[in-house]
Amino acid sequence: MNVFDKTYWDKNYSDPKSMDGIGNAKDHIKYLQSFLAVEHVDISSVIDLGFGYGYLFKEALKTFKPYRAVGIEPSPHAFKKVKPNWLRPVPSTDLNLYEEDLITWCRKNRKNNKFDLGICTSVFQYISDKDLKEIIPVLSKRIKYLYLTVPTNVELQRQVSELEFKDEYAIHRTREKYQMLLKPHFTFVSSRILESKFFFDERSTHFTDLLYRF
Repeated sequence: MNVFDKTYWDKNYSDPKSMDGIGNAKDHIKYLQSFLAVEHVDISSVIDLGFGYGYLFKEALKTFKPYRAVGIEPSPHAFKKVKPNWLRPVPSTDLNLYEEDLITWCRKNRKNNKFDLGICTSVFQYISDKDLKEIIPVLSKRIKYLYLTVPTNVELQRQVSELEFKDEYAIHRTREKYQMLLKPHFTFVSSRILESKFFFDERSTHFTDLLYRF
């Protein structure tokens, strides 16, 4: 069985409008836009690394209007639901969608595979430790800024106790484990926003509040 077949979506996304990153997709992108605008960071290219039903990706494209955008999604069910014309805000955006998972994308060397902004929400918890160790360094070499959300073991346990929802497919990892994997390659510059250490260091970063880098 494909882990991300229709059964997965029916169970985990039975009420998508109530879910973080879908029902409040506009709020997520407004926050991201405001944060980047304060530091005069321009976003001309965007990639969504597992766009699912496409709500957050659509808002990002609508807000930033990049000249180039790419979306990948491993689930055939979700991929078939999202149409390019629904995602694309303006005809000038060069948009390409690929039905593939993150490790496959990292192993392919397509042209124009560097991006200003990457969006990766609720993806890492479905990827093995071995694959994450291969994926994260590649992301840092291809993406300047990464908008990342992933539930830790504490949050996954809270979903069970408070929401009576158990994600049977998710891997439970601690906050410390995720930070250990990410910190050699990315700098945390704000909530959910990471900056690539391949492209920037403390002297070359566009962000001026150096106190909040870790």
